[in-house]
Amino acid sequence: MIRILRFLKPIRQYVALSIVLMLISQGMALLLPYLMRIIVNEGIGNLDLDYIKKMGGLMFIGALLGLLFSVANAYYTSKLSTAYGKVLREQVFLKVESLSQCDIDKIGASSLITRSTNDVKQMQDFILVTVRMILAAPVMLIGGTVLALIMNARLAMYIFAVLPVIGGLAALVLKLVKPLFKKRQKLTDRLNHLIREKLTGIRVIRAFNKSDYEDARFDEKNAELADIALRIARIFSVLIPASIVLAFVGVCLLILAAARNIDAMDPVLDAVKISNTIGDLQAFIVYMIMIVSALVMAGAMFVIVPRANISAKRILEVLDLEPEIRQPEHPVAPDPSAKGTVAFRDVSFGYAGAGEQVLNHITFTAFPGQTTAVIGGTGSGKSTLINLIPRLYDVTSGSVEVDGVNVKDMDGETLFSLIGFIPQTASLFSGTVRENVCFGKPDATDEEIWHALTLAQAADFVRQLPEGLDSHVSQSGTNLSGGQKQRIAIARALIRRAEIYIFDDSFSALDFKTDAALRLAIREELKDSSVIVVAQRVGTILSAEKIVVLDEGGVAGIGTHEELLETCSVYREIAESQLSPEELAERRASV
Repeated sequence: MIRILRFLKPIRQYVALSIVLMLISQGMALLLPYLMRIIVNEGIGNLDLDYIKKMGGLMFIGALLGLLFSVANAYYTSKLSTAYGKVLREQVFLKVESLSQCDIDKIGASSLITRSTNDVKQMQDFILVTVRMILAAPVMLIGGTVLALIMNARLAMYIFAVLPVIGGLAALVLKLVKPLFKKRQKLTDRLNHLIREKLTGIRVIRAFNKSDYEDARFDEKNAELADIALRIARIFSVLIPASIVLAFVGVCLLILAAARNIDAMDPVLDAVKISNTIGDLQAFIVYMIMIVSALVMAGAMFVIVPRANISAKRILEVLDLEPEIRQPEHPVAPDPSAKGTVAFRDVSFGYAGAGEQVLNHITFTAFPGQTTAVIGGTGSGKSTLINLIPRLYDVTSGSVEVDGVNVKDMDGETLFSLIGFIPQTASLFSGTVRENVCFGKPDATDEEIWHALTLAQAADFVRQLPEGLDSHVSQSGTNLSGGQKQRIAIARALIRRAEIYIFDDSFSALDFKTDAALRLAIREELKDSSVIVVAQRVGTILSAEKIVVLDEGGVAGIGTHEELLETCSVYREIAESQLSPEELAERRASV
């Protein structure tokens, strides 16, 4: 918990101001009963109007100042907690942004969302309650106790008989609820994961008429989370009321003792020769009520602190996560003589926790000015293979080299600047067509944007949109077809003018005519770049200078289309399953 409070340092001015305002406002609250005591004691039997006006004015000024400081304290405390939430959320976001895909897989996307929202909110509430209540409680408790002792030490001892009982009850409650808070946050992760999965797969759920089944899954997890929350609430529903009852029992005993022994109240301050007065008893009762309030506020600590402690641990788990993929201490610059070259040298790879390797001893080289295609059956490791090039994952053994340098030895920003990457699933952002295309080159001109769209065979449909380049794109491009999303994603990569272009099955949603036109445009435009294409369709890769055939994680064959038809049975089976001999000949002639 202490470590996560270090993020208060950038906003320490708000921390200091909030604490000072809290101390002043609580000091004013403690001063007013004592001032009331003097007024009542001096005012009994004194009908001097000037005295009444003078002392009444002092009371009014004191109350007004207390109100103003309390309002200022509330304002700056809220500002402090909000600023802390902003700083903490930013730190979590920046950390997650710096993580590789394998690091994100460890925690899970849904859990990371919960930690950057719900857990940060818990810490924000903790700061708010800490400054307003938890820090104020000792001031009220100590200040009220000291002044009560000044009034009458013997009577003040009654309150201390109640404190151990309340403390023991609070410790018991803390022991019971701490594991429940941890379980509740995990259930929140699961529920968020379920909601995220349901929203992203809503069309599949409806297509298979599984809405009732998914609703039942959601209801089960939701009920489980609600049950945990109710159990926590029931436990805390005992703590605070019990604390209040015990505290007021102590106050009743104090008042009873004061009533029986009021004649025994001895003055402590030599300067104040007052005893057996109504003012002393009134002030004593007010201070006792302050002590009771402080105890109730301290009870809130047992609600907030355990919950915040669990959230703090979950946030620190993200912030302390050591990335598996680290940037090199001494980055190696790309070799100009190997510009655009991608080499796999005896590469093997396995996912963390997986029993078997996904890729085994892969060796091949993709050269600039050539198209290197990767094809294979489902689960053969095609996407995994190309994910190793931009270092989304690190190889288990062997090496991947870009521009003659092992990607582990190259600076991450430099590596990504060399690559134009089009993932298997076209991911668009909410905004406009222009903003999505310019994601690849923020300073791109309209001419460059239209050129990239033309190459990607997307210019025609973009021109037909209501506002052209400024037409709205929904989150994940849900207002566009699969082919339209793919073409915009391709334009986003083409506008970068990279040395290496990776197309991870990026033509799957295109018809054959658009596919052929796009491949022809890419071939003419990217003559000096290395193009790596992952494909399911043989027709997409007929013209590739090199085709790498994967089978069960290994290389089944490397060569041109004609060579592989003769030498590679895996490739021949794939080709013959998709196209007849006549179609293969026709397509080869048309390329």
